[in-house]
Amino acid sequence: ENIEGIVEEGKKKALKHRNMVVRGLGLTPVKHTKAGWPAVSSEVLRELAGKDPAHPTAPKYGTAYAALGGGEPGREACIAIDSLCAMNSIDTMINNFIKPLQSLSDDEGRVHCSLNLNTETGRLSSRRPNLQNQPALEKDRYKIRDAFRAGDGRRLVVADYGQLELRLLAHITECASMIEAFKIGGDFHSRTAMGMYPYIADAVRAGDVLLEEGDQEEEEEGGVAQKKVPMLKDVYATERRKAKVLNFSIAYGKTAHGLSQDWGVTVQEAKQEIDAWYRDRPEVLEWQKKTIERANAHGYTRTLMGRYRMLPDAMVKNRAMRGHAERAAINTPIQGSAADVMMMAMLKLHRDERLAEMGWKVILQIHDEVILEGPEETHAEAMAIVVATMERPFEMPLRVKLEVDAKSDKSWFLAK
Repeated sequence: ENIEGIVEEGKKKALKHRNMVVRGLGLTPVKHTKAGWPAVSSEVLRELAGKDPAHPTAPKYGTAYAALGGGEPGREACIAIDSLCAMNSIDTMINNFIKPLQSLSDDEGRVHCSLNLNTETGRLSSRRPNLQNQPALEKDRYKIRDAFRAGDGRRLVVADYGQLELRLLAHITECASMIEAFKIGGDFHSRTAMGMYPYIADAVRAGDVLLEEGDQEEEEEGGVAQKKVPMLKDVYATERRKAKVLNFSIAYGKTAHGLSQDWGVTVQEAKQEIDAWYRDRPEVLEWQKKTIERANAHGYTRTLMGRYRMLPDAMVKNRAMRGHAERAAINTPIQGSAADVMMMAMLKLHRDERLAEMGWKVILQIHDEVILEGPEETHAEAMAIVVATMERPFEMPLRVKLEVDAKSDKSWFLAK
């Protein structure tokens, strides 16, 4: 009887196996894995699904729509792939963010991370949990940052430096065009694009496009204000995006080879874009050359406050090792100086007698952002002190003014 039961159970298990035929849709693979197989990364799936295939009035379908003949089958396929992407996103969110916060919170629902001071550039890093790696605001679809809330009767002040690395690059290199652009204000990346591409500068001078929103003139037509001229960032969006990438990539020491891989272009094409950037900023190129020469000769680089980072590999003959060290030689003075600015600002905030008197204190620092908590009734005064303090971390002002954006609310999400 036992043997017969085992045989019957075996038959049931065998029924779980089925012969399957897998057919392709005839789609040309967008990308391939290193082994040569068609890639099915989230980026590829997003292209297949589209931006918002389930939108009730204006769906934007991906390439899977036409591959399945359009209509309802194409729509269902795009929505199914989009749901698959969403499931992966949810799984990542739960395991990487929500569960660590739940397991590491104390009896009062607060989390206390460990901060590491011993980083290569001097910036802080955190762990258990990594509070510096919470979802970016535009990607925080489940409002995880809204869970970081001030206590009863209290508020948060969230203050963030604007384009800190680029402003420090302008100061350190004494780059005239960057200093002037920051002095004028407005959209720095649009100004960069105008300096890189003569035809954009010509379009601005001719009045075909406008550089800033404030330059926009309006005329009344039938009682309705009509915009006359399009914005540079809209007409030349591709060029502005390249200028933005270059602004940060050059500050971080990225090479033409690295940019060619990011953009999917040849190294020569990437080099042409970099050369166009440097033509308007020769001081940056000269500073980078001198900084690398110093690292090659002495094996170190320094930050704005004189902190050393030893780079012995900058003195070796191995090209790969030396190249890595040379990139660090021009990146560390920017990243490390940003750390100098933030550290000095935090020290001044910590020592500020008025903030202490009102009951405000720094509770977290993330990259170029600092978060304070204090009594709700004094948040406006506290925010003003924070901005004024962060804008002048040193006794001597920099060649470029440091801009600080600050907001106050009950949660981290609402204050961003």
